[in-house]
Amino acid sequence: MKTFKLISMQLADDDALVDIEMEDGLIINKEDDKGTWLVEVFTDHKYIPYFEDACANDKEIIVQVIITKRENDPAAFSTKVCCVKKLKKHASILLTGKLTKPKSDYPEKLLEHLIDKGFTGDQLLAEFKQNIVTKPKIALPKKV
Repeated sequence: MKTFKLISMQLADDDALVDIEMEDGLIINKEDDKGTWLVEVFTDHKYIPYFEDACANDKEIIVQVIITKRENDPAAFSTKVCCVKKLKKHASILLTGKLTKPKSDYPEKLLEHLIDKGFTGDQLLAEFKQNIVTKPKIALPKKV
């Protein structure tokens, strides 16, 4: 098993990404033959109802995470909620899931996003160079 620091986590809801405010988090690659990952996030109590509902209904949740360093590309996981624990100041949410393969990688999604916003030519190149470093949030592609 390998453990990594979780830098950020977002829920993919249709075409939107919803930031989960985190106190801390980690992600574990179990390195098993099923490709299982565990994600634990320490977050605000306000998220408890959402995750409890997802757990009770065995709902699949697509999350997008950044691991280890903010500069890293986001990775998408198809997950299910294992456990929701209310702690004094935070909630511990444990997810289990598998890495998903979006239709395109981050640079391609970013380029599509900038073109959709109307950037062209030198302006497109400048925006791309800036955004490839800052990694703005881009919605995950829809599942087919």
